[in-house]
Amino acid sequence: MAQSERQEIQTDEVVFHLNGEERRISAPPPTRTLLEWLREEDGCVGVKEGCAEGDCGACTVLARDGDRLRPLNSCIFFLPMADGMDLVTIEGLPDLEGGAQNPEPHPAQAAMAQLHGSQCGFCTPGFVMALAAWRTDSGAKGDADLTAAIAGNLCRCTGYGPILESGRVIKESAPTMKPASQAAKRTEALGYVRNGGGFFAPQSLPELLDCLAENPGATLVGGATDVGLWVTKQDRNLPVLISTRAAPELRVIEETKDALILGGAVTYAAAFDALIRLHPAFGPYVRRIGGPQVRESGAIGGNIANGSPIGDMPPALIALGAEIELSSVEGVRRLKLEDFYIEYGKQDRRSNEVLTKVIIPRPMKGAIFAAEKLSKRIEQDISAVAMGLYLQVKAGRIDSARLAFGGMAGIPKRAADAEAALNGASFTLETFERAAEALAQDFAPLSDHRASARYRRLGAQGMLRRAFLRASGDSRAPAIDTLTAIGAAHG
Repeated sequence: MAQSERQEIQTDEVVFHLNGEERRISAPPPTRTLLEWLREEDGCVGVKEGCAEGDCGACTVLARDGDRLRPLNSCIFFLPMADGMDLVTIEGLPDLEGGAQNPEPHPAQAAMAQLHGSQCGFCTPGFVMALAAWRTDSGAKGDADLTAAIAGNLCRCTGYGPILESGRVIKESAPTMKPASQAAKRTEALGYVRNGGGFFAPQSLPELLDCLAENPGATLVGGATDVGLWVTKQDRNLPVLISTRAAPELRVIEETKDALILGGAVTYAAAFDALIRLHPAFGPYVRRIGGPQVRESGAIGGNIANGSPIGDMPPALIALGAEIELSSVEGVRRLKLEDFYIEYGKQDRRSNEVLTKVIIPRPMKGAIFAAEKLSKRIEQDISAVAMGLYLQVKAGRIDSARLAFGGMAGIPKRAADAEAALNGASFTLETFERAAEALAQDFAPLSDHRASARYRRLGAQGMLRRAFLRASGDSRAPAIDTLTAIGAAHG
C-alpha cells in the first residue's frame, strides 16, 4: 500500500481508557513515556520513577485483559503504545472492585495498611499494583507464585514479610471487578509525523512491511523493554518508531507436532505456557527474565533481534536448533538463529526486514535439554552467563550435542570444541569434565562490571557439570541459589 493511500486511513490520535475514563491525545512525542504523561499531564502522581529501566516497579500500572490485570512498567512504556488499552493507576484502583467512586480502598491497599507493609511509602504504590495483579491471576496460588508476582518490585526499607503476608490475605477472597471500559473503536491505524517525530502502529503485517520500507531509518519497537532504555538511559534520539504490537500476524502462537512457532511480537508472558509444554526447563528459566512487568511487555522476537551478547533466550533457542523468519516487501528469508548473529552489534537483518517468526523444534523423545542462567541475583537480573544444552543419548553414548552460550563472546555462540568433546563420547561426568575444559578453546570472555573473565569461565564450566549431574539424577547437583552465591563471591 502506498504511503498516500495509507494516510487516508491513519489517525494521529492516541485513544485509551485510564481509570475508567477515555483519554485522547493528539500526536504525542513518540518517545515520551507513559509515566511522564501520567505525572505531568494527568495528575497521577502516585505512579513513581525509581530506576527508569523497569527494575524497581515503582512505576507499575495495570492493563486490563478481560478479568486479568497485567502489570507494566510505565517508565519505559512509550505513550503512543497505550493506544487502545484500558489502564489503571493506583488512583483508580479503589474503584476497580465495587461501584462507581467506591470510597473503600482496594483489598491490596487495605492489606498493606493493616499489616504494616509500608514505611517510607515510595515503593508502596508499585507493590500494591503488583499485588492487585496477583489477586486476579487464578492460576497463581502459593508462596512461590506470590514471590514471583512481586519479583519486579523493590523495597529498600519495609522488609518483605508484611508485603508477602498482604499478598496471602488478598488471595483468600475472589476479586469482583466492575466491567471493563468499552474499548475505543479503531477504524484507522495510528500513524503520524509531527515536528520531526513520528509513530506508526500498522494493523497488519503487509502494512507494517510497507511502512518500514518507506521509513528505512525508523526504529522497530515491540514492548520497549530494551528500546525504552535507549531513551531513558542512553538519551538516544529516536525520531520515528514503528510498533509491531498492532499486527495480529506477529502475535500468533502455533504449536505443531514438530515445533513451537512464535510471532515476532509474542511476549514472554503470552508464550510462557507454550514454552513449558515444549520443555519444562523453560519454566524456571523464563521466570528469571526480568519481572512480571517486563515479561508482560517484552517480546521474545525483540530479545533475539536486538542481538545482545547477554540476551537470555538465544542460547537456549540455538541449542534447540531454532530458526527465524525475516520478512520485507521483497519476500521472506528463513535462517538458523545461530547464523543471525555475525559479530558484536551486527546481525543479519536488512534495514527493511522485520523478524516475523521464531520456529523452535520440539526436543526428540528422551533428549536432554537444559537452560541455565548465572547472575548475582536469582530474579530480575541480567545474565553474566547463559547456557543452552541439547543432547541425544543412545545406549549410554552421546549421539549428538548442541551447546550454546551467551556472555562468553560478542554474540550468542555455539561451543564447537566442547561439542566435539561430547559427541560420540560416553555419557559420564568425565566426558563433561573434558567438555568443560574445552570451553577454554571456544571462548575468551571479557571482564566488565558484571563479571570477570575468570568468573564467566568458571560459571560456564559449572553450568555444564551441573547439567550432567541433574540429567543423571546425581544428588551432588548444586541448587541454583548455590551457584548464584558462588557468582557473587567471584564477580
